[in-house]
Amino acid sequence: MAKVVHAPAKPRIKMTADDHERLSRLAASAMDRVPEVASFLLDELDRVRIVRGGSSKGEFTRMGSRVDFRDNATGRTQSVTLVYPGEADIEQGKISVLTPIGAALIGLSMGQSIDWETRSGALKRLTVLAVKVPEAV
Repeated sequence: MAKVVHAPAKPRIKMTADDHERLSRLAASAMDRVPEVASFLLDELDRVRIVRGGSSKGEFTRMGSRVDFRDNATGRTQSVTLVYPGEADIEQGKISVLTPIGAALIGLSMGQSIDWETRSGALKRLTVLAVKVPEAV
């Protein structure tokens, strides 16, 4: 009898109402340019729990957050800032939410892990080590 292997459940994620609204519009408008990433982001937005700006216990990855994470396969750690596509600059560590890894990071809290697919189709798993939320403007 074949053994059925189930993928780990996706972690619960949080998001502010403002990020949810802006990212929903962004993902919908990006469907023709990057359909796989836009579709993944829309799936993430569908399962998010909306929180008020300061009402959440603990920090979670939102737009502008600095995130430290580990590639679970290699053990390599990285620190990036999650930004909108027009602000992305890989040399400054600013990654777009419309990249596979950016869409995977949105809404995660410290200690949470998620599976994500690279542009080449490889399946990876990352774990968030720390989140630094941007200062309120």
